[in-house]
Amino acid sequence: MTDRELIESIRDRPGTYALDSTYYAAAMLVAGIDLGTSGRLLDGWRDWLLARKGEESSRMWIPLVLEDAFPGTGIWHWTHLTTQEQQHAFDHLFILLIAFLSERDAA
Repeated sequence: MTDRELIESIRDRPGTYALDSTYYAAAMLVAGIDLGTSGRLLDGWRDWLLARKGEESSRMWIPLVLEDAFPGTGIWHWTHLTTQEQQHAFDHLFILLIAFLSERDAA
């Protein structure tokens, strides 16, 4: 299974991976998978996010995804999200990850 296939599987069947469709749980699972691959899964991910944003930031990838999901709102921490926003952030994480992995694997 490729990295992209794994991420698509998690997106399509979150319950299989013990996810409740909250952003924090999904981000922690992705971070754990990255640790398990010695950083290979997300190699270049933060830089890719910053290039999309077009500006510099000292933040880690977890708040950068939230900033991308909710532009101009100042939302960058998962504790500030409503249930609907949690779902949007969850979905957005997987949209971005799949786009990143597609670009990375095509290079």
